[in-house]
Amino acid sequence: MSCGDPHDTECGEVLDHLYEFLDNEMAEGDCAKLRVHFEECSPCLEKYGLEQAIKALIKRSCGCDDTPADLRTKVLARIDSIRTGQRSAAAAAAQSADGPPAGQGTPATAGAE
Repeated sequence: MSCGDPHDTECGEVLDHLYEFLDNEMAEGDCAKLRVHFEECSPCLEKYGLEQAIKALIKRSCGCDDTPADLRTKVLARIDSIRTGQRSAAAAAAQSADGPPAGQGTPATAGAE
């Protein structure tokens, strides 16, 4: 989405990070950029207001229910598993970009030393 007007921070970027902003999960500098954008861009401000209202409605409707401990444990374990997989994939990609580890030649040259 874009309002068509030029902004320091694009509408798409603002909307991509809207929930982080609503949940106070952004650095203050990033929050400030979004606040400036909302002052300049009425479509994004409207979207922010709508999402904020929905979030408040959900909190009022579901705020008294506690998350079951086993569900919380499963979700956190899954997040950790995904993060570990991403780190492993990133390490493998970095290693393949740098070539084989030191002391390990390619199969054709490994015995030639």
